[in-house]
Amino acid sequence: MAKRTGHKATSAKRPSAATVVPAQPRTPAPPRPPIAARLLDHPGFTPELLAVAAVNSLGPAAGSWARQTRASYPTASTHGLARLITTRFVRLAGVSGAASAAAGLLAPVAELAALSWTQAGLVLHLAAAYGLDPTDPERAVDLLVLTQVHPDDRSARSALDAALAAGPDGDDSGLHRVAEAGWRLAAPLAAQAGGWLVLRLAARLLPGAAMLAAAAGDSAAAQRLAARAIARYSQSNQLRGSEA
Repeated sequence: MAKRTGHKATSAKRPSAATVVPAQPRTPAPPRPPIAARLLDHPGFTPELLAVAAVNSLGPAAGSWARQTRASYPTASTHGLARLITTRFVRLAGVSGAASAAAGLLAPVAELAALSWTQAGLVLHLAAAYGLDPTDPERAVDLLVLTQVHPDDRSARSALDAALAAGPDGDDSGLHRVAEAGWRLAAPLAAQAGGWLVLRLAARLLPGAAMLAAAAGDSAAAQRLAARAIARYSQSNQLRGSEA
């Protein structure tokens, strides 16, 4: 007689009311697009976005320079470091201006780009010389005020906040906003713009005249910027000293 095999009925387990369902992970907020992409989306904020890019790109090198220089020359004064970096960047501005003048019809654009980047490096190195963090976002406010893109800290900070908060469908891409941004960005060269035609004509008679004039003009502009930055950061040091 065949042995009957018994099968135990197994009932499927049902989740009880007390079963805890694990929470779904939150979707992370989308990262902010890089500065280059934001420039394409919001050309009306070009000066502000370039100031942020300069702080991000040049700030770490400025901080490293200040630390290394203080370690090598522990007795050097703050004003001594400021004079050292001013001399270096005034010379660099002259060399960059002379090189840009050789760009032919694109010389004004090339000079504007070279001068803007050199001036940003000068301001950030001076900030580091006076004990300020050159990577602090507040340095972007310094750049916009010292290069006279904005008249004061309040308007510069407001414009920076608007530039960084602007969404993908901003209203700053109109032709008038782009033209306004270009004019504000070109402020350092405004005083020299009227002389470009004269320089082009003079270069035909005297080779190298345009390069010499550009070198002298950009060096002088860097010297004036350094004086404004030193005055600003000296005052900042005095205020911090009085609060300590």
